[in-house]
Amino acid sequence: MTRRKKIYEGKAKILYEGPEPGTLIQYFKDDTTAFDATKKAILEGKGVINNRISEFVMTKLAGIGVQNHFIRRLNLREQLIREVEIIPLEVVCRNIAAGSISTRLGIPEGTPLPRSIIEFFYKKDELHDPMVTEEHITAFNWAATQEIDDILAMTLRVNDFLTGMFSAVGITLVDFKIEYGRLYEGDFSRVILADEISPDSCRLWDSTTNEKLDKDRFRRDLGNVIESYTEVARRLGIMKEMPTVIQGGITGDTP
Repeated sequence: MTRRKKIYEGKAKILYEGPEPGTLIQYFKDDTTAFDATKKAILEGKGVINNRISEFVMTKLAGIGVQNHFIRRLNLREQLIREVEIIPLEVVCRNIAAGSISTRLGIPEGTPLPRSIIEFFYKKDELHDPMVTEEHITAFNWAATQEIDDILAMTLRVNDFLTGMFSAVGITLVDFKIEYGRLYEGDFSRVILADEISPDSCRLWDSTTNEKLDKDRFRRDLGNVIESYTEVARRLGIMKEMPTVIQGGITGDTP
């Protein structure tokens, strides 16, 4: 691999300088973390699967007019993306009670919510990503009122699309986390979808058995994490078999 400038490294991805202005290369790692990175592991092949699933979903979303940072996949682990200024918010959309909403509000896991609920969390690991309101967001200038309106509208549209897409292959979309960024064009900017959409950032349950097919398998020590991620990709028609690590490289059903 040629030497290139690293822009940012997170828990699951690395961003490198792109080949032309306004672009970045997003590299998907096999590193897996939970509980503010107090639980860590390396799951061989995870980055490959998440790269493929995120490519598939972002491409489908662009096809229905949801603008996002994805340009094209470069190889097994990397994507070319548009450079954006990340808005410091994690946007969570919930359809069924699970995770923190069950803990906070005492709602049993698996309870369908009266309607889809969108929550905002301030992206700050050292503060454990606290939940915030629109009042906080505008007061601290993390996002403008119009940007919040755009985020809410886009998130609901993403939810509608993903719910239908996963339902068609026997998967229930319980909830998901997404992020947004500002794409600058001269003196103006617009909010677009960024980061990734994968089993790392979604809760996905088998529609018949409620078997978890997402990162909760790692959080809860349920095992078969890579097998479950691969099953999601298989049902979506992306990968027919689990990637195999061979001599430091990864092979699988790739074009």
